[in-house]
Amino acid sequence: MLLNDAHCHFFSSPFFAALGGDAALATLGWDAPGTDEALADRWIAELDRAGVSRASLIASMPGDASSVGAAVRRHRDRFVGFFMVDPTQPTAPVSTAYAIDRDGLRAICLYPAMHRYSLHDPRVRRVIEVAAARPGTAVFVHCGVLSVGVRKQLGLPSPFDMRFSNPLDLHGIALAYPRVPFIVPHFGAGLFREALMAADLCANVLFDTSSSNAWIKYHPGLTLSDVFRQALAVIGPDRLLFGTDSSFFPRGWVKDVYEQQTRALEEIGATAEVRDKVFGGNFQRLFLD
Repeated sequence: MLLNDAHCHFFSSPFFAALGGDAALATLGWDAPGTDEALADRWIAELDRAGVSRASLIASMPGDASSVGAAVRRHRDRFVGFFMVDPTQPTAPVSTAYAIDRDGLRAICLYPAMHRYSLHDPRVRRVIEVAAARPGTAVFVHCGVLSVGVRKQLGLPSPFDMRFSNPLDLHGIALAYPRVPFIVPHFGAGLFREALMAADLCANVLFDTSSSNAWIKYHPGLTLSDVFRQALAVIGPDRLLFGTDSSFFPRGWVKDVYEQQTRALEEIGATAEVRDKVFGGNFQRLFLD
């Protein structure tokens, strides 16, 4: 079975520098990433060990697209570059176009709760227009509960605002740009019902299945198997992208997430064809070389 991971974070040296540099790494007990090229090579070794063919790498702060760009240039056949954009910044459309055109990155990542803006904001449309003008570019939109583990561990504030996290806010934008794929991670991260509604109404809305999906605790009695069953019933097998939310070393690729999702799909009797699509085929189709 082809295995692709649609959600890995590229925690680069600039990313850690913004959190406190060596002091932050010492507190966390994590390995220093080194150069972008060194970190890219380490990820390749990790993916090889795990049997993962390709993976998305997410630049995990605005302005760090060049780090992922360096990794993609080094291993273009293995990595798909995602990068975070804050549309409220005046230079956002220009820097977004630059990251796609120069570095070959393939997905714009929006975090409305983190940067405190509505998806109805005209500035968001200006960024989406960049994607729409470049076929093959996707837009990743984090909805629902947002918790950045590294910030928690370092005792840093996270002044997010969940008023901007509703997946239903995607409805109008996805309808307006039907050729742009919109990826909602973590099944909507607690707003599963709303995410299902948006995806049911818009054929260009996809889910990634990544992380521990701890948001399930907000839905008494719900299990990961139930989540997969309902997602498959509403939107079908062609719009689910397997992901782990792997991020730092020495932990590396999070095999437990893969095993949990494998068991969940087995429990609901998913066919081999469905599993092939979820674990690799859909990603391969969305991000053709």
